[in-house]
Amino acid sequence: MIRQLAILLAAFAGGTAVAAALGAVSFGVALGVGQICFAATLAWVLLS
Repeated sequence: MIRQLAILLAAFAGGTAVAAALGAVSFGVALGVGQICFAATLAWVLLS
């Protein structure tokens, strides 16, 4: 379970960092991209 939580946290942080690095308009937009990455990873974790 700790591994799954770490994967989810990494997906959120990584998605936010990539969006910010690629020039997101604001930090809120970058967090939104991170949230989408989190949701996609959550679906993957739940289905595997």
